[in-house]
Amino acid sequence: MHTPIRTTVVGSYPFPGWLEFASQHLNEFGPADIEEAIEDAVIAAIHDQTTAGLDVITDGEQTRLDFNLSFYGYIKGISPDESETRRFGPAAHDQRGKHRITETLSAPNGLGVVKEFLRLKKLAPQGPILKASIPGPYTLSGRLLPNSEYKDRYAITAAILPFIQKELEDLVAAGCTEITVDEPSMSCYAYKEDTKKFAAIFNKTVEPVVGKCNLSTHLCFGNFKGRPVGYRSIKPMIPDFLELKVNEIHIEMANREFAEIELLETFSKRMNVAVGIIDVKNYYIETPEDVAERIKRCLQYIPAEKLSVAPDCGLSQTARWASRQKLANMVKGAKMVRDLI
Repeated sequence: MHTPIRTTVVGSYPFPGWLEFASQHLNEFGPADIEEAIEDAVIAAIHDQTTAGLDVITDGEQTRLDFNLSFYGYIKGISPDESETRRFGPAAHDQRGKHRITETLSAPNGLGVVKEFLRLKKLAPQGPILKASIPGPYTLSGRLLPNSEYKDRYAITAAILPFIQKELEDLVAAGCTEITVDEPSMSCYAYKEDTKKFAAIFNKTVEPVVGKCNLSTHLCFGNFKGRPVGYRSIKPMIPDFLELKVNEIHIEMANREFAEIELLETFSKRMNVAVGIIDVKNYYIETPEDVAERIKRCLQYIPAEKLSVAPDCGLSQTARWASRQKLANMVKGAKMVRDLI
């Protein structure tokens, strides 16, 4: 049974300052020290989320130094390529590194998400639902450069897809009941790419675990250094994204001032809807009253039993002090509305 106005998160959470410092000095740590640091960081992320009172928590993705790039450490056959990366000037997406493909892609040891989930399971208290997030193959292909073996982004996507499938199956086998497959590249480029093709890729990816967990996808318009990158409209996603085989769809709304909110009604007829109700790009701290007012707007289009609320995106690009307050107020606002219905 879906909790009415369920409070959840996308996945990432800011790193403690000491973890960022430690990650720049890893040569001074032994393997046991590094594992201890990771556990301590996950404990900190769990603490902030459970103190806020969330229904669903993650490990804060404390072992992922970048949404995509950390996964490339698990994929054999690629090497960094910084040749086109802009080094100076305003922070933006063209400062992220790309990778050359040097041989046939493989992921013999998986993608690391199962280990992250088992660590979360070990450290988390009883009560909240434990969620794992993993990027989908189209998004994961975005920093890899085509070559003679993989002619374009879709060929790279097809090569990565089985790695994601295997990780999803292993997550379910490990007892994970809540999984988000992040495909922000699909929402960013829905305005110019074949959305039927996107839906087919997504559904093939998740096929092995459909019906075996509470499966969701996260769609946003980019958040590297707090900056969007895509054409920020839901309209191009309809109707094809209505065919995604998920229990819940998560859509960025707060940063877009709830533009196109009426389109969420279309999604709610097919699936549960998690609305991005907290703006992760803004350092204004939403009050519980702000959150309650936003939720009431959502309830005009989505029934309470099908509605979840979350930040627009993961919180990794937002300072921890702000993230902590935003989550606490999100939960308080949700409770205010729950108490009225």
